[in-house]
Amino acid sequence: MAKENEDGSEKTEDATARKLEKAAQEGSVARSPELTLAATTILGFLCLFLAGSYFVTELIQIFKGAFSFDRKIIYSPFLLPGRFMETISYAIIIFLPLFVLLMVTAIIAGNSVGGLNFAVAAMVPKASKFNPLNGLKRMFGPQALVTLLKAVLKFTLCAGMMFVVIQGQLMDLFALGQMNLEPALARAGEIIIRSAFFVSLALIIIALIDIPYQIYQFNEGQKMTKQEVKDEMKDMEGSPEVKKKIRQKQQEMANAQMMEKVKDADVVITNPEHFSVALSYDPTSDSAPLVLAKGADLIALKIREEAKKHGVEVFSAPPLARALYFTTNINEAVPPDLYYAVAQVIAYVFNLNSLSRDGLPPSRPSPDVPSSMEFDAEGNQLKKAS
Repeated sequence: MAKENEDGSEKTEDATARKLEKAAQEGSVARSPELTLAATTILGFLCLFLAGSYFVTELIQIFKGAFSFDRKIIYSPFLLPGRFMETISYAIIIFLPLFVLLMVTAIIAGNSVGGLNFAVAAMVPKASKFNPLNGLKRMFGPQALVTLLKAVLKFTLCAGMMFVVIQGQLMDLFALGQMNLEPALARAGEIIIRSAFFVSLALIIIALIDIPYQIYQFNEGQKMTKQEVKDEMKDMEGSPEVKKKIRQKQQEMANAQMMEKVKDADVVITNPEHFSVALSYDPTSDSAPLVLAKGADLIALKIREEAKKHGVEVFSAPPLARALYFTTNINEAVPPDLYYAVAQVIAYVFNLNSLSRDGLPPSRPSPDVPSSMEFDAEGNQLKKAS
């Protein structure tokens, strides 16, 4: 059943990326505490299984040192704090690697669902958390019921696993009292390890159930109404950053479409480095040459590369290239003032493609650009010298 907003509208829409990002900034992400518990418990049991004898031996040494009294210490009370600190320091050195390993495991497991997220906003106290009514809602709400069911399931599985182990080892447990200390401890250790294995199995089962539930619960909690989605889209469209990204994306798409047309050009007129303009002309259908693509700097370079890739003639004529770049638009005809200069280049290219009888290439023209169409690299019209 879809959740309702305070105004009664149903939250049926999946959360947008912006809503999820905002939730993460507030510290609200999917988390599975059961996975953290399972990972740390299993690792703890594994460490005890692999290095249990070492920890037991060191623990015995710690107790021996703690309960071995020296006459000097008894009659010199000021030495007792130092002796106490030595014992504590030794215990910390022995068990610190295990604690660090468990802590790292808890951090990794805790962030494996929902990703690593550190939110300062989550640390700031909120008045709503101290509201008794909100506390009662949490205590008697559906989430509390789910938590209770998980606790019952966890207890039932773990207790059931322990019952199976104890039932199978019941005679051994009764026999422990008749055994010597060392064999009894060894046998008790085997029973504990077996119990730990089955408890770990129960925790894994619970974690596998909890992970998809927590993800589902988080996604449901982040759902939005149709109106919220519309309002967010309006806000985003009004954002300068979003507008900039939209314009950038539109420009990229336009450039990609423009580059596709370069292969259909008859000639690319270049600066040769700063400007490139691709022209096409079909005498049977076009009244004037058309501009298929144009660009400056990096785009100009890409146009030249695309032209060379498709065998389109690249003609270097800086004044004409600048004039075409600053006075034309894509998919439009060249201005009448540049007809003659462009005609010189296109005639040269057409003649180049069909060599004269003696096989010699045509002479390369120097296009005549009218003084009124002369521009510098910044697009400023050059003034005619008096």
